[in-house]
Amino acid sequence: MPSMQRCHALSAIQFSVRGLHGTSRRHRDMISIRCIVHAFAALLIAGGLCPLSLAADTSSIAKIKHIIVIYAENRSFDNLYGLFPGANGIDRALANYVAQVDHDGTPFTVLPPVWADEHNLRSREIDPRYPLTLPNRPFRIDQPPISSPLDIRTRDLVHRFYQHKEQINGGRNDRFVAMSNAGALVMGYYDGSRLPMWAIAREFTLADNFFMGAFGGSFLNHFWLVCACTPQYRDAPNDVRVIEDHDGRLARQSESPASAMESPVLLKDGSVTPAGYVVNTLQPPYQPSAIAPAAQGDAALADPGNVRRLPPQTMTTIGDTLSRKQISWAWYAGSWNRALADRSIIYNENSVNFQPHHQVFNYFARFAPGSAARERHLRDGEAFMADIDSGRLPQVTFYKPTAKLNAHPGYTDVLSGDSHIADIIARIRNHQQLWKDVAIIVTYDENGGFWDHVAPPAGDYWGPGSRVPTIIVSPFARKGVVDHTLYDTTSILKFITLRFGLEPLPGVRKNAGDLINAFE
Repeated sequence: MPSMQRCHALSAIQFSVRGLHGTSRRHRDMISIRCIVHAFAALLIAGGLCPLSLAADTSSIAKIKHIIVIYAENRSFDNLYGLFPGANGIDRALANYVAQVDHDGTPFTVLPPVWADEHNLRSREIDPRYPLTLPNRPFRIDQPPISSPLDIRTRDLVHRFYQHKEQINGGRNDRFVAMSNAGALVMGYYDGSRLPMWAIAREFTLADNFFMGAFGGSFLNHFWLVCACTPQYRDAPNDVRVIEDHDGRLARQSESPASAMESPVLLKDGSVTPAGYVVNTLQPPYQPSAIAPAAQGDAALADPGNVRRLPPQTMTTIGDTLSRKQISWAWYAGSWNRALADRSIIYNENSVNFQPHHQVFNYFARFAPGSAARERHLRDGEAFMADIDSGRLPQVTFYKPTAKLNAHPGYTDVLSGDSHIADIIARIRNHQQLWKDVAIIVTYDENGGFWDHVAPPAGDYWGPGSRVPTIIVSPFARKGVVDHTLYDTTSILKFITLRFGLEPLPGVRKNAGDLINAFE
């Protein structure tokens, strides 16, 4: 085993031992193992086989009293951080570029147009801001001839389960354009150095090998953030089910174009797989939901008769395992209280544009309206700010910004959300008592349909999907480092589980790192 691999293995052993602390019946064995590990570390260091920084004691992890996860939206790594110094980005992508191909496998001579209509896939209207002769390669959105900066929003791009699997194409990543509804836009990227979070990434740790937990969109990836699981709807009606072809892909509609140069692909899509798993958005069974209450029904519920209502789920979540260990936690959501009081802000781009399908715990029976768990753990974004200022955050925090501030293409720009997150980090750093023992993980739920050049690692039927930016901010984080360790969204669950000695969630992937390499 090469010396660097020995170091990473040693680091993992050390942290695993510490993560078991609190399992009293193994306490004596842990002490013995820890002594052996420390002695072995000393031998490695003395023999020059392992740098001191990697063989060092991981006691800094035990000093972390607060973990904060900030979950932004819909950006691939290359889209925002492809030009980051020291990261696996655009330069490496171009050095080994795999051309985008059409439906028949033929490389495009030039990229297809950027289609203007997000909703009517049969429309062939072209967005005039994008040239019709863009070369078959990634291009800068924020420089000529397009010159659309980070504070200008683009159209949205399709980001759905089956399409994403086809886009990745076994790791070649060469069908992002063909399987999109946005044409060439999927290949666009920015110089992100103007972003406030870029500067924070330079100061702390940027993970450039972190993959979204599941293929597709926000709905499914929020489930993978909290339970490493896929929701189920076994008796879903045909109205919401997909139709697969003999290869397990989405069946094509008869009028789907032969070439992506003509118009976007037309598919027999839906939300529920033939086996009854929900991979694309359905609505929460409880308010706030896009589904109104039934006439004369319970005002706290979505209409049970609506086929787009997901039945309440019962899988074990990270919230459950935290509660069993009496570790305090909360999910804070921007505009949560407003959406409960005023359904008109739901999916309304003229307001804060509250997104019910981002509120993952609102899909679980344990957090039904009137439950003690809902009252204790589901909180408003304003409470998050107040709890930062007062130093009263729970031990584990998840924060979901409202739509105007989450960087999602289509309904907001990049800079607004990025600035919002940077302001939150500044707020935390200004609170000395909170900052001294916190670890902040800033990541994105999924790639938003944007291309990324790195093949996802081997996983399972559900993922992982493409790379997304992830920044670890903490007084204990490594400083000015690009961390190349393999991670995915379930790594966050693994880190929380190890830190607090929780019952592991079965869906967490064994080959995904636990984030400890991001810490000193």
